[in-house]
Amino acid sequence: MGHFLCRNTPSSVTRNEPMTEQMTGAQALVRALEQVGVDTVFGIPGGAILPAYDPLYDSKKVRHVLVRHEQGAGHAAEGYAQATGRVGVCMATSGPGATNLVTPIADAYMDSVPIVAITGQVASAAIGTDAFQEADISGITMPITKHNFLVTDPADIPRTIVEAFHIAATGRPGPVLVDISKDALQATTTYTWPVQMQLPGYRPVTRPHSKQIREAARLIAEAKRPVLYVGGGVHKATASPELLELAELTGIPVITTLMARGTFPDSHRQHLGMPGMHGTVAAVGALQRSDLMIVLGARFDDRVTGRLDTFAPHAKVVHADIDPAEISKNRHADVPIVGDCKEVISDLVAAIKADGRKGDYAEWWRHLDAYRETYALGYETYEDGSLAPQYIMERIGALVGPDAIYTAGVGQHQMWAAQFIGYENPGSFINSGGAGTMGFAVPAAMGAKMGRPDKEVWAIDGDGCFQMTNQELATCALEGVPIKIAVINNGNLGMVRQWQTLFYDQRYSNTDLQSSRRIPDFVKLAEAYGCVGLRCERPEDVDDTIRKAMEITDMPVVIDFVVHADAMVWPMVAAGTSNDDIKYARDMAPKWEHED
Repeated sequence: MGHFLCRNTPSSVTRNEPMTEQMTGAQALVRALEQVGVDTVFGIPGGAILPAYDPLYDSKKVRHVLVRHEQGAGHAAEGYAQATGRVGVCMATSGPGATNLVTPIADAYMDSVPIVAITGQVASAAIGTDAFQEADISGITMPITKHNFLVTDPADIPRTIVEAFHIAATGRPGPVLVDISKDALQATTTYTWPVQMQLPGYRPVTRPHSKQIREAARLIAEAKRPVLYVGGGVHKATASPELLELAELTGIPVITTLMARGTFPDSHRQHLGMPGMHGTVAAVGALQRSDLMIVLGARFDDRVTGRLDTFAPHAKVVHADIDPAEISKNRHADVPIVGDCKEVISDLVAAIKADGRKGDYAEWWRHLDAYRETYALGYETYEDGSLAPQYIMERIGALVGPDAIYTAGVGQHQMWAAQFIGYENPGSFINSGGAGTMGFAVPAAMGAKMGRPDKEVWAIDGDGCFQMTNQELATCALEGVPIKIAVINNGNLGMVRQWQTLFYDQRYSNTDLQSSRRIPDFVKLAEAYGCVGLRCERPEDVDDTIRKAMEITDMPVVIDFVVHADAMVWPMVAAGTSNDDIKYARDMAPKWEHED
């Protein structure tokens, strides 16, 4: 697989003269992390990983961030990775420390986020004996990692670290676990650098097949109602400039999934918004009535397709993805293209130019513009003066602007953030898409801000999500990470309550968080954690509150936005139904007569 060379290898060391040195496995671990360019590790020490923390104490290159819960460490590593494009790193001890990383590892796996999770393990002689704080974390995480390693020989540590980072960052990115036994960390070994990777079976395909590219170009030229269906893989491939060129060259409408928000500018004339369960009527309608879907780095998620056998029934499919397992997994691809989206789109642009034909989409755009105009995103305002959460999103988007990074957990607040904040830049919206993990937003924002200290970072959170990981406010305050957290406080587990309203006859079983009693009081909670706490309850105070938060740049700020409990996310496609049955408000469905 070739050598892994670092920037700071002494000039006297050549490929033919590897650097060798005697040290412990723990020192080898820290040295290898330094060599692969790690600058930040999020973690919590414990017995099995403790040997690694001793040399980490002396490292001048790796900053360790002491989080308050391992879940926070994992999500922070994800936020760091998504904001920087580099591999995020988290560390935990054996047993419960490692199992607390399972949720963020699963989250990273679903959303293709490159992280390396390093865990301590009980001594190799004790593995399998139910020793104190033992858990088979390699077995537990096998279905939710791209690959994982159990290391019991200290000599294997440097090579394993290099391989882990290579696997996490190449091909379809994802999480890799490195579990190291305590005795391997304590034993002395000969550290050799550079190392030779031993990954004979790992060969991700990045170059697309030229025949498939030509066939895709032909279908595009012949289509009457094409759509560019853009997923998170386009951002992962840093292919936003190529996507913009392809869209403007062809004039084809663009939709961006939840994981691709910002990959194509919201303000662009050809952008129809987000598809799926809470997508725009224009985006959903475009897919349903299309005759060709050019699917780039997306995986036909059930939240996008609705009932699969009714999804885009008249469309042929060009499907490009770096992961061959995704192609034709949920929907048959007429033209399958395995490759990196940056290379795929570049080749497609060249092929379309070479073909020379230009599609006539004037009639198609007439229909789509009618959808867009008739069924624009809107929301309810309240006569009693209650805050509409959508209005808060609009104002945050307007005042904070498109150059910031926004994170979100899962639920109503996530959908409102996706719908009503304008995203112009790739990677500006970081959220938990595939796994839908409550508690993602705050630690992810912390990781994003530590990776990109030049960026303003806002966490959009729900009052339910916020209570799962808000202990990381302590980490932010002590580490000097001045993120802003907008808590959309409707006093309920909002999305679950919305389903109870619509599908369970308003039987609100166990969704009322009773935060009207201010348990907890989010302003006091913020202050207890060394942060600034603000509260906003009236529309006329929203702008001043946001501006006040923006003026504070030396500590975290929590804003308790108290909003109307009955605010709902619209449009909506009910789970298990066809996208044709989309509602843009309660009991209000679009008429598709523009098509007829």
